[in-house]
Amino acid sequence: MHPISYFQAIVFGLVQGVSELFPISSLGHAVVMPRLFGWNIHQNDKFFIAFLVAVHLATALVLVGFFWRDWVRIVKGVLRSLQRREVGDDADARLGWLLVVGTIPAGILGLALDSALRKVFASAESAAIFLFVNGLLLFAFERLRKRAPGERETDPDEDHRIAERVSWRQAASVGGAQALALIPGISRSGITMGGGLLVGLNNRDAARFGFLLATPIIFAAAALKIPELLGTDGNGVRGPALVAAFCAAITAYISVRFLMRFFETNRLTPFAIYCCVVGAALSIGFALT
Repeated sequence: MHPISYFQAIVFGLVQGVSELFPISSLGHAVVMPRLFGWNIHQNDKFFIAFLVAVHLATALVLVGFFWRDWVRIVKGVLRSLQRREVGDDADARLGWLLVVGTIPAGILGLALDSALRKVFASAESAAIFLFVNGLLLFAFERLRKRAPGERETDPDEDHRIAERVSWRQAASVGGAQALALIPGISRSGITMGGGLLVGLNNRDAARFGFLLATPIIFAAAALKIPELLGTDGNGVRGPALVAAFCAAITAYISVRFLMRFFETNRLTPFAIYCCVVGAALSIGFALT
């Protein structure tokens, strides 16, 4: 008997690959799905946490592969800055250090708050409520995005535009805000995209910055949990986890390709509507059952 069936693993994987990158909270969906479908799976079950490691790692690998050329430039830029002992006007180096500055507070807050937030907000009811809150946040980000530049972009290099517009303090603030994604229902990509909009990036650049910033955090979180997947907590779920990871990788690749095109001309509003409608419907449904 597997604590998670292969069918359930396929569903989890397909949804994870979409909801991790779309600003609609993968953790929120992972918490509400068992309650919605009547599956005997709970967020704090050790085997389920080990299972989620695999699907998150698959998503991170897809992000690295999709932005591979960017990461090569960024790493080379950081190495150049270390060799010269200054960042100077090297845009690739600056972007690399902005990602470092954004990752550190997210990592510290994640380690400090992960266990507490999971215990407090582990129910499907709270996840549905925070999914609705996530929709309100996305609406707010779009209302406040008037700070974003309205003129036509002159620099064709997206990474250079991000490096020029985002300050060190802003990178730390946006990165630290990712800790809110530990609450099921609050989207990591939504928080980072919204933060990017508020510091003056356009929608496409905000999405790009969010994906780059989220990659090391997802990798680090998965790496910390790998021993659980390989240990006794992973017994019975490693097979389904592998299937789920494969499914998550497929939908994650499709999702990131779609979103980078979508945000060339579109906004966060459709995702805000989705979160508000689904969050409200689930909250009412769970309250009545």
